[in-house]
Amino acid sequence: MTRSNEMDTFRKVWNAEAAKTIEVMESLPDDQYDFRPDAEGRSIGELAWHLSEVDACVSFGLAAGRFRIEDEPPHLKRPREISQLAPGYRQVHEEAVARLDGMTDIALNEKARYFGGRELTIGQILWNELIHHMVHHRGQLVLLCRQAGGTPPGLFGPNREQMRALQASATAATA
Repeated sequence: MTRSNEMDTFRKVWNAEAAKTIEVMESLPDDQYDFRPDAEGRSIGELAWHLSEVDACVSFGLAAGRFRIEDEPPHLKRPREISQLAPGYRQVHEEAVARLDGMTDIALNEKARYFGGRELTIGQILWNELIHHMVHHRGQLVLLCRQAGGTPPGLFGPNREQMRALQASATAATA
């Protein structure tokens, strides 16, 4: 049996989380791109696309060996329709994965200045600034989806609609 290393684990988690992100994007109400319950906050479309920006900018910065706000990774022009968000994110994610393809565990303890601010290890950047950042904003997107009248998927268990169906099925089976 081959022993998994941290980069293998990271890639598996990243791809699994990306798949969940795509599920959420595919569940967004088609006519709610500009839905924004907070006038100063991001709209559904803007927040969804920010998830692409996270994948692209972190991977681009790691590949370039620097993190600069003025650097713009390819394919980051934000789509203006809900139906284009998931396919666009999928493309950006695949490109981000390819950028980090050669990264090994050896690099994880190297340090980088993250966008001119804190000095972090590459491992911290991957797990905190990429994965945890993605999960945080995806949680916000799930809430916006609900507020806009959508039905987000159950990501770490059934959503309320799925739970009701499971309960009804269990009740029917015992009747």
